[in-house]
Parts: sequence; C-alpha cells; structure tokens
Amino acid sequence: MTETTIARVALVDDDDLFRESLSLNLGDEGYEVITFDRGEPALDFFAAGGSVDVVLLDWRMPKMDGIDVLRQMRARGIDAPVIFLTVLSDQIYEEAALAGGALDFVEKSRSLSILLKRMRLILDGIKGGAEEAEGAGPQTVHTLGELELRLDNSRAFWMGKRIDLTLTEFNIVKLMSTRPEEDVSYREIYDLVHGKGFMAGYGPSGYRANVRAFIKRIRQKFRAVDAGFGCIENYPGFGYRWGKGEGGAAQMRDDSRDDDAATAEDALIDGAAAD
Repeated sequence: MTETTIARVALVDDDDLFRESLSLNLGDEGYEVITFDRGEPALDFFAAGGSVDVVLLDWRMPKMDGIDVLRQMRARGIDAPVIFLTVLSDQIYEEAALAGGALDFVEKSRSLSILLKRMRLILDGIKGGAEEAEGAGPQTVHTLGELELRLDNSRAFWMGKRIDLTLTEFNIVKLMSTRPEEDVSYREIYDLVHGKGFMAGYGPSGYRANVRAFIKRIRQKFRAVDAGFGCIENYPGFGYRWGKGEGGAAQMRDDSRDDDAATAEDALIDGAAAD
C-alpha cells in the first residue's frame, strides 16, 4: 500500500457491474481494493498468504455462498474483519452473518457514505485495540484460575486444553476475565465487537440478541472441554461477568434463563445459515 492508502479491502461479489463500480468508488476514497468474483479465489488468495484489512462479502454467489466463505475463513484461522454487503434485508440473514463471525451487515441499497462510515468504525476499532495492546507492556499470557489466554497469538486454554475461539470470541473472554467479578454490560461487549459508537438496529436494545449469541457459543465451546464450566455468569437485564464458576449445574440452569430469550433468534439464525 502507498502512504496515502487508508486500508486494503477485499471485495468478493459475483455481480461484475456492482464489483467494478464499488471498487472504483472505494479507490477514489483512498482504499486499495482487490476484487474476486467468487468465494473460492478469495480463499485461495488468503491461503497463499494474502492479507487485507477488511473483507466486503456478498451473500448469494455461485457454488459457495458468502456464509460458507466466512466459515471457511474462520476455520482456516483467517481473522480479517468481514462486512456482509448484500441485497438480503431480512433480519434473519443479519443475525446469521453476525453469529457466524461477521462484524457488520450492510444492505447494498444503502449509500456509499454509510458503508464508508461502517468500514471506518471497524478499522478505527482495530487500530485502537492494537495501540492498547502495545501500551500494555510485555505481558503475553493472562491466567485466571483454569483459564489461560495467550495474548501474543490470541489462543485460549481451559484446564490445559485448547478452546477454539474466534478472534472476536477471544476478545470477549479477555474483556471479562481481565475484570473478574465485575459486571460487563451488553453494550460494552457489543462495542468491543463493532467499535464504539456503532448504532445497532431494531430498537434501542437491538444489540442484545447479537451479544447473547456470542456468549452462548463461547459457553458451548468451554463446556465441550469442561461440562461443568460456569464462569460466564448472567447479570439479568444488564450483561455478564466472569465469576468463580461455583455452583456448577445450578449456574448452568441460571444461564439457560438468559439463553431462552435467544432461542427464537437462534432458530432463525440456523435456518438462514442452512438456506
């Protein structure tokens, strides 16, 4: 990239005209854009060592749709932030995208200025996180009870066993576990994922379903290693905390009360992903 380039962007979309138009517009705004007409060549690019600052990903594409491309990226350890850019406007698709690890979901009908603002929020959030890490000193491992977080490579372990967290999930665990017994709000967790100032849709509390989906999946991954895991405790109506995990099954029953509120959303998410 040149000194005047804001960031490098991968645009994955099978619509030739849309891809060409958007890449030119982004180029005019100072972005370096690499385009792909399908998911497979984009994955090949990453497999060959290519890297970008953000990925703009279409949902409906031949052979491999966008949600499958995202799954493949995360399965291969590619943690580049993803924004879905699609004509699909139903909330179930947005929930599926965010639950799958995307950081944002923007309809193609929105103006270029909206997309640029969303991209800037994500890029500023990444930059801010890197600066915070640099100022934190040489510490590379955070331990709390049976939890071990390796901060240099974003790897998590519980009772000595690897927990396969995405980068976003790792950062959520890090946020809570570095502030044990302290209540962390839904909004703070959401800001960690999307960047501060991001405006969630679907009402003033529309972000809560997204946070619940993240927490539920993190719990499931820990419980796959330790069935009695219960350190992520609920604060009903407010958020979560990293506790001592005492109470075992009783704490899991408490968790289910909060998870029940997301059951309908999860059913829609699974259905959308299957489509």
